[in-house]
Amino acid sequence: MTDLERLMAIEEIHQLKACYFRCMDTKDWAGLTAVFSPDGELDMRGEAADKSKAAEGLVHGATAIGAFIRNAVLDLVTVHHGHMPEIEVTSPTWAKGIWAMEDILRWPEGGPIKTLQGYGHYHETYRKLDGAWHIQTSRLSRLRVDIT
Repeated sequence: MTDLERLMAIEEIHQLKACYFRCMDTKDWAGLTAVFSPDGELDMRGEAADKSKAAEGLVHGATAIGAFIRNAVLDLVTVHHGHMPEIEVTSPTWAKGIWAMEDILRWPEGGPIKTLQGYGHYHETYRKLDGAWHIQTSRLSRLRVDIT
């Protein structure tokens, strides 16, 4: 892999993650589902408020991942930011990365809480299929959560 090919892969992964954030916040469920590999994995077990149900946060397959995220944020106003990506291209078709993140989630009037603002990191792998990069695995780890 040449330096130019590696840099192109990194930029394509940047665009992929930007699409993930935009699609989630604009409720574009088809677009969000499409950023994941068909056999992708989303690990949100650390997000479970009820730790006895944490296993439900491990989701397999792009369609199931899209539905899981949709169900989690459908009624919320969300703002997601990804920052300072550390992307390592490990082969022409595989890469891994860590993204610093911040999110703000607002519940409708009468919800269980008003606002959650979180800080942490996405730990991901990426796979190139049919000429396009996809998120293969994604795990969110939070450093801090502020709830009002």
